[in-house]
Amino acid sequence: MTVLLETTNLSKHFGGLKAVDDLSLAVQEGELHCLIGPNGAGKSTFFRLILGRYPPTAGTVRFCGEDITQLHAAARIRRGISIKMQVPGVFAELPVRQNLVIALQYRFAEPELTREVDRLLALVDLTAETAKQAGQLAHGQKQWLEIAMAIGARPKLLLLDEPTAGMSPEETYKTGEMIVELNRNAMTVLVVEHDMAFVRQIARQVSVLHLGRLFAQGSIDQITDNEAVQEIYLGKGHHGH
Repeated sequence: MTVLLETTNLSKHFGGLKAVDDLSLAVQEGELHCLIGPNGAGKSTFFRLILGRYPPTAGTVRFCGEDITQLHAAARIRRGISIKMQVPGVFAELPVRQNLVIALQYRFAEPELTREVDRLLALVDLTAETAKQAGQLAHGQKQWLEIAMAIGARPKLLLLDEPTAGMSPEETYKTGEMIVELNRNAMTVLVVEHDMAFVRQIARQVSVLHLGRLFAQGSIDQITDNEAVQEIYLGKGHHGH
């Protein structure tokens, strides 16, 4: 397996708060990797460090073997990192199809652009909604549209920040199936998620963050059977480190 993304001793401090603390994590090419942890564990800060939205206090980020620690977000995106944030960033006034055309127009020319837009609409089950204004979509459908926009550039690494937030159980399950399908088509996916049923549905590898540090790592069964992980999630007393 090739390491696609690797952080080494990565830290981000805000004043006295260590949001991410000496975190070393590797994501293999082709992996479907879930990042879990209680609120305040540092998951969102970690994503922003990978994206270049925050400069680290210490440590390095490597992508495809290259040190990208000092690169701006735009340069990282050009190298093949894409993200779908928790709050959908669709163009609400524009039709669904037009949202995808805007996301893909720098990558494809006609007639390939039309074919690619059609393929993505089918993948996220929005073919029937193509002419509808994006703002009129149901919450789950907006999330799917944004996933389609995020993968339109065919990234090497897709970051998903709580992609099922606010979804019904049916929408959540459907989202999981989409992510598994993307991964099956050779896309590496790193997901921050709270919903453990969803993590069980999709994850091949799970990393647990706690107080900005890597607390545990393994398969979903290894993680759910880990008593120390159960304690930090369920708050059974304080577990010493």
